Amino acid sequence: MEWTVMSYNVQHFNEYRQERINYPLFARVIRESGADVIGINECYGPGSSFAAQAQVAEIAQALGYHWYFAPAAMIEEEGIFGNGILSRFPILEARSVPIPDPSPRGYDGYYETRCVLRCAVEAAGERLEFAVTHFGLNPDEQENAVRTLTGCLPQTRCVLMGDFNVLPDAPVLVPIRSRLVDTAPLLGEDCLTFPSDRPDRKIDYILLSADLEALSAEILPVTAADHRPYRARIRIR
Repeated sequence: MEWTVMSYNVQHFNEYRQERINYPLFARVIRESGADVIGINECYGPGSSFAAQAQVAEIAQALGYHWYFAPAAMIEEEGIFGNGILSRFPILEARSVPIPDPSPRGYDGYYETRCVLRCAVEAAGERLEFAVTHFGLNPDEQENAVRTLTGCLPQTRCVLMGDFNVLPDAPVLVPIRSRLVDTAPLLGEDCLTFPSDRPDRKIDYILLSADLEALSAEILPVTAADHRPYRARIRIR
C-alpha cells in the first residue's frame, strides 16, 4: 500500500495574505493535496478564542477525517496551543509527549512549551506510527526536542513530521538523522518551505524509519498559511 503524508504548519489556520481564520480555505488545500495523514503545527484546542472545539476538528468535520489534538502550551488570552493530526484512516491510539522547558533558559529569545504528538494509524491491515512536532526557536529548546524525540520514537514503521525551525545542516539534527531517513533528497531544487509567498529556507521535514521508502516528495506551491505544505508518498519496504 502507498500512503501520502503531509507536514503543514497552518499558523492556526490563519490566511496569510488576509490575516483571518479561514477554515474552508485550509480544508480545500488539504483535500486537494490528496494526503492521507497530515501533521499539523500551530493549532488551538477546544475553548480557544478561535473555536469552541479543537481547530483540527473543524477541518476534520469538513473532510470527514479522523483527528487528534495534542496540547502543548497555554497562550494567554487565546487558549491551549499545540499540534494536531488529520487522517483518512482510523487513529488507533494517540497521546501528547511533553518536551521539557529548558531550565534555566540560556537565551533571550521567545520561549514556548512544546510537545510531540504520537499516534498510530491503520489502513488495509498496515499500521504506521506518526510523530508530529514543532521545535522551539532557541537552541536549548531544540536540543530538548531532539532528546525527547530520540527517547519516544519507535524503531520501525515511523514517520516524523513537523516544523523544526532549523536548517537542514543544523548539528542539532544529527541524532535524528542517525535514526531516520530524510525525504528531502527527492524534493529537487524546489525544497524551500518558508515564508510561503517567497520561500527562502527549508525548516519543515518529513523523515522515515529505514523500513519505509519514500517514492516522491514535493513542496506544494500554496500560499494559505505562512508555511508551504510538504507532501511525500511512501510505502513499507
